[in-house]
Amino acid sequence: MQTLCHLAKLPYEQAKKYGDKTVFEYKDFGGTMWKKASWQDFADNARRVSLAMLRAGVKVQENIGVFSQNSLPYIYTDFGAFGVRAVTIPFYATSSEQQLQYVINDAQIRFFFVGEQEQYDKARRVQALCPTLERIIIYDQSVTLAEHDATSVYFKDFIEEGKKMGDEQLNALLSSISDNDIANILYTSGTTGESKGVVLTNGQYMAAFKANDKCVPVGEDDRVITFLPITHIFERGWDFLALTEGATIIINTDPHEIQKSMRETHPTCMSAVPRFWEKVYAGVQEKIDNASGMQKKMFMEALETSRRYNIDCKAAGKKPGLGLRMKYALISKTVLSLVRKQFGLVKPNIFPTAGAVVSKEVEEFVHCLGLNMIVGYGLTESLATVSCDHRDEPFTIGSVGRPIEGIEIRIGENSEILLKGPTITRGYYNRDAINKESFTEDGFFRTGDAGYMKDGELYLTERIKDLYKTSNGKYVAPQAVESKLLVDKYIEQIAVIADERKFVSALIVPAYALLEEYAREQGIPFKGREDLCTNEKIIKMLTERINTLQQGLAGYEQVKRFTLLTEPFTMENGELTNTLKTRRPVIIKNYAEVIEKMYQE
Repeated sequence: MQTLCHLAKLPYEQAKKYGDKTVFEYKDFGGTMWKKASWQDFADNARRVSLAMLRAGVKVQENIGVFSQNSLPYIYTDFGAFGVRAVTIPFYATSSEQQLQYVINDAQIRFFFVGEQEQYDKARRVQALCPTLERIIIYDQSVTLAEHDATSVYFKDFIEEGKKMGDEQLNALLSSISDNDIANILYTSGTTGESKGVVLTNGQYMAAFKANDKCVPVGEDDRVITFLPITHIFERGWDFLALTEGATIIINTDPHEIQKSMRETHPTCMSAVPRFWEKVYAGVQEKIDNASGMQKKMFMEALETSRRYNIDCKAAGKKPGLGLRMKYALISKTVLSLVRKQFGLVKPNIFPTAGAVVSKEVEEFVHCLGLNMIVGYGLTESLATVSCDHRDEPFTIGSVGRPIEGIEIRIGENSEILLKGPTITRGYYNRDAINKESFTEDGFFRTGDAGYMKDGELYLTERIKDLYKTSNGKYVAPQAVESKLLVDKYIEQIAVIADERKFVSALIVPAYALLEEYAREQGIPFKGREDLCTNEKIIKMLTERINTLQQGLAGYEQVKRFTLLTEPFTMENGELTNTLKTRRPVIIKNYAEVIEKMYQE
């Protein structure tokens, strides 16, 4: 049963309930062994951090920065800050020095918690440019301090200072917490402009926990692994919800090791973005393509049985017949379980997925593997979930589910989705002018996303600000086109070009390793990526695959020409945000000459 209380009190209330039961499984920075921490450990360490912050002089509603990969100290810092009514501002571990400087100065951060050497070095380099930054607190004990650094301290030593404090002040603060207190300020990744700090209050979190508990089946027997950065509102909201339900959180510190971590820890739940499942889809499809005739036939029959069971019946709210139930039980325990076990999913429960468009092919495929993908829609400004597939209710492949309790959705001008409710932000930090533009006169938040409601479910159509208008007057939604093509195993990244152009084109970053493998199999000589990306046979092969994938698109929406790039889009070049969304204006600028060549007669 859910424990519903303010975040500051959650560790203590759950410790009373669960005591020595494991709440976190984690690795130390650079470690190889999985360790465990109990609910009582959680409560004790949250209190230690709170006392250390009081000892350091942290004030009520003061902004504190956290710049780290997912880690146990990161979570302790968050909840320690909640306990003294401070505000945590999480930074992506890959943030640039320019991003650090901007946010630290905008939020006037004095105390800055960092993870490993990379984060410490960046923080140290910007410190002289940030007048308010007084102290850097370091999680990883192996970090080497810069020469003459007299302002930094290791997290372990920081906590030790808290032992000199009594509990009276902390207890008084815990008793005075209100729904109006700001818990977090999350700065958006800024795909189109300057980053803005989204204000998230205790009251928003409470409303989100209550609403999601009614429609998302996660409980105390679940093992939830972190895949996305806890900085991301989707992961943050999901993990905090799981904590209110008494679930175990498996903290995956290195995002590149997620599949290894899954195989080692056997999670039952994981939130993810569609790109993760697109790669799963491409990987399984490749194995099917390379399987023997008998193996391929057996697997395709298993998928068809699963489709009839999970899509035709369960998704539609119909009870499968006895014969289908028996047949599905057999193939689930045999054929499909072998695929799931490759990802460490021995007892899978639910897999919330949001953050971008989920293609119908991928969504259906994941369900056919016997994995309960819960597709949803949300924003940082809505504290994650606006809508999602609800437990024990029918859902439609292609929708983003039903609104959670308390959310009012209105479809406005240009089909824009407008939101009102207790989980919606009260605005951006220190941005009065932008706040006025972001809400309607009667208080609805303007999402910038277009969509429609049908039979109680929400459907997305396009991102209004991302809509391209061709020179022929036709509107093209680039994200929709990209999601169609990203399911191809040979396509790693893609940026569709169409604005004020006479047809749609695309810049494609191929999966280089798979392309090399294809070239060797076909006897295509190459010395490097340049040879691969310009070879006529490879271009022809990809053209055929792309044309097949975009058959369902209108003619004016289809990619007519594309260029294969020898280097991927990167955050360093400004082409990707910290959440790996493409910054179209930057890409168009960086590849201006390449784009112009595609439109030459």
